[in-house]
Formats: sequence, C-alpha cells, structure tokens
Amino acid sequence: MTIDASPTARALLALEALQDSPGITAERLGDRLGVSPRAVRRYVGILREADIPVESVRGPAGGYRLGRGVRPPPLLFGPDEVLGLVMAALDGQHDAADVEGPVGRALGKLLRTLPRSVAAQAEAVRRTAAPVPDRGASRPDPATTVALVEACAEHRRVRLGYRSDGGREWEAEVEPWAVAVRYGRWYLVCRSLRADAVRTYRIDRVRAVEVLEARFEPPADLDPVATLEENLAVGWEYDVRVLVDAPLERMHRCVPRTMGRLEPVDATTTRLTASTGNPTYFAEQLATLPADFRIEEGPELRAAVEALGRRLLRSVS
Repeated sequence: MTIDASPTARALLALEALQDSPGITAERLGDRLGVSPRAVRRYVGILREADIPVESVRGPAGGYRLGRGVRPPPLLFGPDEVLGLVMAALDGQHDAADVEGPVGRALGKLLRTLPRSVAAQAEAVRRTAAPVPDRGASRPDPATTVALVEACAEHRRVRLGYRSDGGREWEAEVEPWAVAVRYGRWYLVCRSLRADAVRTYRIDRVRAVEVLEARFEPPADLDPVATLEENLAVGWEYDVRVLVDAPLERMHRCVPRTMGRLEPVDATTTRLTASTGNPTYFAEQLATLPADFRIEEGPELRAAVEALGRRLLRSVS
C-alpha cells in the first residue's frame, strides 16, 4: 500500500499525541492535528496497518491510547531544555565541568546523544561557567543518599554510623521519614528510637548505612521541610528565651522556623524559645528584628547581646 507524504506525517504526529496524552479523544486529537474526527480515524488506521497497536475505548471517558508492546520514543530536548539542565547542575554547586565526576559524566552522556547544534551552547556554558562555591553546601555520598531515600520509600528502619561536626562518632537506629535539601545541605529527617524524638542528620556526615528488616509508618501529616527547620532550632548547647514587643503574626513574617519556636504572650508580645551553639550569631539575628526585645533566659546570650551593643556604640562614637 502506498501512502502519500502528508497522511504519513500526520499519522506520525498522531502517534506523538497518543504517547503524550493516553486516552485522548478523537475531537482533541483532531484539534491537535488540524483535521476532522473522521480524518483522525483514517490516521489511526494507518498506524494500525503499520502494526502499531492503537486501542479505542467507547463512552464519555473513551478515547485512543497505545497498547502494549510499543517502544517509547527517544528523548528529544530543545536547546533551552538542555541549557536549563546544565545551569541547574551548576546552580546546585556541582562541578559540571569535571568529566570524571558523576555529574560531569552524566551531562557528558546526555550531550553526546544530542545533535551538535543543540548541544553546542550547553557545552560552552558547561565548560566556561564557574559557579562560586557555597561554603555552607555539602555533597553527600550518592550511594549513601540512595540507600536512605530507598529506606524512606520502603518504610524500613536503618542503623547509621554518624560523625558530628566536632568529630565525635556514634551509631543510631532510626526510622527514616524523609530526605530534605535546604540551602545546599542534605538532611535525613527521622525518629531516633533511643531518644524517642525527632532528629535531623546531615547526610554528608553519615559514614555507614545498614538497612534493617523492621518496618514503620511515618506520621500521616508529615511536612519534611517544616519538621527539618523546626528541629534545626533545638538541641543546641545554650537554651534561650526572648520576649519580643511584636504580635505573633508579625513575628512569623520575620523569624524563620530555624531560629526557634514562637508563641503569643498577649496581643502585642511574642515569646521566642530556642537553643543555640553560637550565642554571638544568635545575638546578631536578634539585632535585625524590627521590634524591641528582652532576654528572659540565657546568660550566654545576654553577654553576647551586651558585647554586640558595645561594639555598635563604638562604631558611632
């Protein structure tokens, strides 16, 4: 059977539409091809004659879809899409130009599969752009990250080998709830079985992962990002409590969850409860609040605020 070029091209466009939108109706497919529903049936017939299984379902929810056994099409990227992927890798502080690293190898494979005209611009950006390293960012081991993500998905407990920022090492058995990324750092949000409390661990500091047989159910209302940020404000060396002369609604807009827990005292006053390992840094953050404050608890923080105040006064005297 000989088919003229135009019906063949339209049949291929119909195939692409079926791959993009399984269950597409004849009317929608006709609108996409610019033809009538009757012509759509003709192009579907061409595909079936080419041994491409196109199934049709009658009724209000009916339409056309591809049957089993159809090979998916090759990935097709436009120049803007490829450039966006390269820029995302650079923006994520990965060394995309390092052809030996995992990100560089993956991008290299992607670019080599594309036409030269599409890949040239992305390759130029990859080779010449130099992202400024984020001192706070961290690159966890990919194998460790994958193991923890899979344990989260399968709801299986894990035993971690962990090293703190100070170099202390220990093991912990936890229920891994979620993996969250915040400002270039990867965290495991979990429940510590020993402490029976929520914990957050930097994944770049995890030295070993052993996935256990025991399973668990994470909280149904879990918000990984909110839980992470709230947990980053507790468990430090120095406890602090501060009264701020501002209503709770106003404080929520200017105090991040990582700084501590906010609660109303009355209509015009809010209490900030937290802990910190760096009173000087905490004092500097308090100095940016758009309201007066008083330290209820925390001699270390009080000393840090006094020192900061004297330094600021010297700068204008």
